[in-house]
Amino acid sequence: MQQSQVAEQPHSRVWNLAWPMILSNISVPLLGAVDTAILGHLPSPEYLSGVAVGASVMSMLLWAFGFLRMGTTGLVARAADGGEQWLLRALGLALVLGLALLLLASPLLPLIVRWMNASEQTGPHALAYLQIRLLSAPLALANFALLGFFIGRQDSRAPLFILLAANALNILLDFVLIVGLQLGARGAAMATVCADISAFVLGLRLLGRVEPAIFSRLVHLLRRPDFLPWRDPAPWTELLRINGDLFVRTCLLLLTFTFFTAQGAAQGDAVLAANAILLQLLMMTSYALDGFAHATEALVGESISRKSPRLFHTTVRSAGTWALASAAAITVIYVAGRPLILPLFSDIPSVLAQAQRVYWWLCALPLVAVWSYQMDGIFIGAGRSRQMRDTMFVATALVFFPVWWFTRSWGNHGIWYSLFMWTGARSIGLLLFYRYYTSSKSWT
Repeated sequence: MQQSQVAEQPHSRVWNLAWPMILSNISVPLLGAVDTAILGHLPSPEYLSGVAVGASVMSMLLWAFGFLRMGTTGLVARAADGGEQWLLRALGLALVLGLALLLLASPLLPLIVRWMNASEQTGPHALAYLQIRLLSAPLALANFALLGFFIGRQDSRAPLFILLAANALNILLDFVLIVGLQLGARGAAMATVCADISAFVLGLRLLGRVEPAIFSRLVHLLRRPDFLPWRDPAPWTELLRINGDLFVRTCLLLLTFTFFTAQGAAQGDAVLAANAILLQLLMMTSYALDGFAHATEALVGESISRKSPRLFHTTVRSAGTWALASAAAITVIYVAGRPLILPLFSDIPSVLAQAQRVYWWLCALPLVAVWSYQMDGIFIGAGRSRQMRDTMFVATALVFFPVWWFTRSWGNHGIWYSLFMWTGARSIGLLLFYRYYTSSKSWT
């Protein structure tokens, strides 16, 4: 496709890439929402609270390596040769890191659960959940690399099939293991492990179906002496540089949410469970808006590869328009659906009362967060990972924690206000970086 034709179809290209990613992304928090709803209707909130703590810790442990998805997407999108070499490097790195995580984190789980301020009733459920979930860590990280490759190649339907199939299996197993066999938190963890395994197998099958000769090309790459890092370290250095910045950035993000969950736990199981429900809704928002950010990553990477400023700017404008309209629609749905949404997740009066008190923070967040998601897409596609790292550090160290310190007497409102200000700081910081590069430097 010629550059002029590409630039003249920005809205259709963004939408065609975004809608499968929106559906697949929403399936991830929808899965968590089903877990929350099933556990929230058990007789005691300790089951829901235990999984909330365990899932938060697993997010910290696994999504700290989310750079394997983001870094792979940007590198593949900017590659002129199809990006198979970046997929192979990312998969190798994912499996090594996943095995290291499994071996190193397992003995630390009891200490981590105590650090999360889990109560005596909640702690055993959280620990049991974590011990099982950690078993699939290598394949969970490998799935990040596979998804990043597909998105970088502008194939958003393969991630849709992978995530929908895996999450549908997870939901089915939730009913069998939690409701049918009464396994509680252990059942939720076992269902997710099975989903991770199935996602990896399906990802490899789709990879071979989309690119029939890709496995032979990957084997050929492995046999090349110059592919090894000690023979040609430059590509590996680039991979580690970008992923190192994204690793720091992701760790800061997860630190914020883990601290958020821990502060809710310190206020009691009802507050912890209420925040778990609202965070599931917030994750639905972020994953939906991330669909446009993923489209932005792939198209911005293409504009860099093509050296096309026109494609770059039309992509930014079109994706931003779609994302802002979607954020506004989500806010309207949350406001209008307030009486109906929360009872879907729990019928425990104390949990619903706590959720109602801070619900309006959830309604306000989409219109603030949308800018940070879109800027993330631009900077990932352009390979500007250092700016993402620096912005996240400022937002976390200089905004989130100081704001929480001065508002901790507000109870749960204080921690939600801190999250709101942190999100705004991320958006403002990346917008300032974007303005600087747009006015004084060339992105392409």
